[in-house]
Amino acid sequence: MSLGSDALHAAVTRRAIRRLLPVLGLAYFMSYVDRTNVSLAKTQLEADIGISAAAYGLGAGVFFISYALLEVPSNMVLYRVGARAWIARIAVTWGLVSAAMMFVQGELSFYVLRFLLGAAEAGLYPALMYTVTLWFSQRHRVKVVGLIYTAPALATILGAPAGGALMSMDGMAGLHGWQWMFLVEGLVTVAVGAVVWFALPSRPQDARWLSADEAALLSERAAGAPSPHRLRGNLKLAFGRPVVLMLAAVYFMNQLVASAVGFNLPAIVEGLGVEGTTNIGLVTGSIGLAVLAGVLFFPWLHGRIGDDTGLIVLCAVAGTTAMGGFLVTDAVAAQFTLLFVANFFLMGTLPLFWSVAMSRMSGLMAAVGLAFINTVGLLGGFFGPFLFGLIEDRADGDRAPFVLVVLAGLVGAVLAVALRQLVRREDRATPRTPVPAGK
Repeated sequence: MSLGSDALHAAVTRRAIRRLLPVLGLAYFMSYVDRTNVSLAKTQLEADIGISAAAYGLGAGVFFISYALLEVPSNMVLYRVGARAWIARIAVTWGLVSAAMMFVQGELSFYVLRFLLGAAEAGLYPALMYTVTLWFSQRHRVKVVGLIYTAPALATILGAPAGGALMSMDGMAGLHGWQWMFLVEGLVTVAVGAVVWFALPSRPQDARWLSADEAALLSERAAGAPSPHRLRGNLKLAFGRPVVLMLAAVYFMNQLVASAVGFNLPAIVEGLGVEGTTNIGLVTGSIGLAVLAGVLFFPWLHGRIGDDTGLIVLCAVAGTTAMGGFLVTDAVAAQFTLLFVANFFLMGTLPLFWSVAMSRMSGLMAAVGLAFINTVGLLGGFFGPFLFGLIEDRADGDRAPFVLVVLAGLVGAVLAVALRQLVRREDRATPRTPVPAGK
């Protein structure tokens, strides 16, 4: 595998992308639909069963508490049993809990089921990222993660209108529209779990569509620095390095802003004058086009200039500026435009972010380290909708919660600059082995 191995690796990588990305993307698509479809039901939950804005914000956010608590344990199990079995298990259990959301009767049952949904889904995203580290070289990871992130973009584009259409079934068979939405989308997710079980090899050596030499080449090029096989005695390596802690802090602020806006986006759209559940779903879904553009454009731009941390700083500053503009303008067209721009930068930065994280860990350290970073980000996912709803309930005017969003974005931009400096310092202190061509 010396002569022509780079060309072979490129060809096999393309084949792996074609085989794996539809399966990984489908799982992530449905996770995003089932996690965020509650945003479409916000006003109906208040009207039908009396869930206030503050209670909604707490329920939307409590998902992230159980998700965060179980992230690292979940990925430790993943490391032992493999991606195929564990991602399939995650999809089936969260699909069942998502369907059970149709039985919400009030605030307490809303909190309990959202907590259980987070527990069921815990570990999915870092499992996807860990799978990327097993299959793809560092050179290809920004592109691959960008393609994975098309799933939540498409979930917004397609899932929001589909959810709005399901909610228009209000009254059919004696069920509210939001009950139909939770039931149908939850059962679809269970079916996705079956697809994962039959179609996803855990590692290159398990793929029937690869020869032994091809599987070995993918694994060799994907391998990072040697990693300890035990967490005991290596806690600082997994969780305590300055770069890892700063990555976690940057992701916390990113997810605080993303969840604060995302879980209230249909209500924001409605507040801008859009009427009817189907129309609200369509307009909300159209903002996913900005997300899709971002997660495709920035990996492309990275391939041209190669500066991942610089682009992360750019995205943080530009996204915050857009949200600040939303706060000060009254023009509806300008507000819609600024929502598109903010989402373009807010989500577009994530393939770059996870590429930086994956380049600095491998093996068990990647499994638990990526989960740790995601855990901290999920705490931001809790505080975002909770604080947004709390401010919305207690403050005058619809703009007040956006002050929180802008302030959080400013802090995130400062942390992104600090991350850039830490990455440079770590690279100077620990020179890396030159990456072979094609790797």
